[in-house]
Amino acid sequence: MPSAPLTHNQIWTALDRLAVRSKLSPSGLAKRSGLDPTTFNKSKRITPDGRARWPSTESVAKALGATGVSFDTFVSLISDSAGSAKSVPLIGFAEVGAGGYFDDGGLPSGKGWDEIAFPAVTDDHAYALEISGDSTTPAYRDGDVIVVSPAAPVRRGDRVVVKTRKGEVMVNELKRQTAKQVELKSLNPDHPDRTVPHNDVLWIARIVWASQ
Repeated sequence: MPSAPLTHNQIWTALDRLAVRSKLSPSGLAKRSGLDPTTFNKSKRITPDGRARWPSTESVAKALGATGVSFDTFVSLISDSAGSAKSVPLIGFAEVGAGGYFDDGGLPSGKGWDEIAFPAVTDDHAYALEISGDSTTPAYRDGDVIVVSPAAPVRRGDRVVVKTRKGEVMVNELKRQTAKQVELKSLNPDHPDRTVPHNDVLWIARIVWASQ
């Protein structure tokens, strides 16, 4: 156990790492723990007047109980050597179509993003999306987190996130991409496949990880 007093950042980092260890987002960890979904969000870690807000011992205890992790293991996640996780921006999939979260190249920008700790990210522009609804089941279910890398090469058969110039955002499998159109296979058998004119696609990025 660390001999020096624990810092605000260490405790929150440990909770982030606990979420990643359990293949959850911070909000997913809170929901599994029976807490308000925003309990562990980055926006809740500083009060409106700039003071550090610490997680309660009750919320930490509930998170450990929900994930089956011992206190000793949680303490090990506090150490700076506990994994090589870095923070990537996180936002709910339902919010992606709204303006202000991406630039025209598909890179995360603007305010409103949360963060999630994620190991072994090499793309500095990688970001995470928390799936909501059932449009991507059974591949991804409500509450799953996917990590998207705008820098990763996109090939046939990859699972991708596509945004059209009209603001529609889709998660599909790439069937084929030509100079004229992008053919997408639906991940949900109840939803039809899509073909989108290439000049209607604003950006397309590959999914490199999913919490399954």
